Amino acid sequence: MSTHDTPLHPTFEVLAVMRMSPLLEPLLRAQCTVHDRLHEADPAAFEAVAPRIRGIAASGESKVGAELMDRLPALEIISVMGVGYDGIDVAAAKARGVIVTHTPDVLNDDVADLALALMLAGSRQIVAADRYIRDGKWSGGPMPLARKLSGSRLGVVGMGRIGQAIARRAQAFDMPVAYHTRQPKPGLPYPHIASLVDLAARSDVLVVITPGGAATRHLINAEVLAALGPQGLLVNVARGSVVDETALIEALESGALGGAALDVFAEEPNVPERLRALPQVVLTPHIGSATNSTRGAMAGLAAENLRAKAAGEAVVTAVPECR
Repeated sequence: MSTHDTPLHPTFEVLAVMRMSPLLEPLLRAQCTVHDRLHEADPAAFEAVAPRIRGIAASGESKVGAELMDRLPALEIISVMGVGYDGIDVAAAKARGVIVTHTPDVLNDDVADLALALMLAGSRQIVAADRYIRDGKWSGGPMPLARKLSGSRLGVVGMGRIGQAIARRAQAFDMPVAYHTRQPKPGLPYPHIASLVDLAARSDVLVVITPGGAATRHLINAEVLAALGPQGLLVNVARGSVVDETALIEALESGALGGAALDVFAEEPNVPERLRALPQVVLTPHIGSATNSTRGAMAGLAAENLRAKAAGEAVVTAVPECR
């Protein structure tokens, strides 16, 4: 390693538990010593360095539990490159004096844009229409008619910054917006619906943008899907765990639900064949924040949180539980 390649804080050693983004890796290696998934690739070597590990670099899909933390006595920070952190045992981290950080806000626009794209694709059969031409079916006649999106009633499950960004975009399509959260959000111009089933019943499109984790597991269940109904469209840009995937498949197969447009799934990257086989479903591979500009901003923020900790400074974006 040449002098100019020496990390800024070489004694600050970080374990990457994610497949590192090419946008994040050079930032980390420039400022600290990185052990890339060493706990999986070489357990013996990992045990040798574990007492020196002071940071963990994780993604929004990473799992970091108490057992791994127990093996890292010097651990000070878990930096998540993602807004969601439901795979991190935050309570265990706090009990050890470990701060958890994430990368909120920088991905709001991209996720909201994708939600709108999925609403359009699911309503106007964009993916099916593309396939219709590619399969040479157009010469045999027109496609079945689709659903109009403009003026449709939108229900938003979760109304944080991304939910609000989705609602603002929907207003450009003249969509009446209502939302469901545990408590009403002050200052919003949209009606708060205390019952999720009631929100589904009064919605043509239901967009899910809540945090994951035990508190929201299977929040979208068979009762909610039945209330959304045979003309309704479910859009999920939150976490796959929020939707009861078995109930969703059954509702779609039976016609109890009109359609779904999904960016997240229960067991990623494994998507059930029954779901993939349904023609009224649009599927994308968890690409909510997947643009160069946004992933670059996320990488920069995740790296900055680690740099700040290594330098003895306050981190930039601690998760709410650690503020």
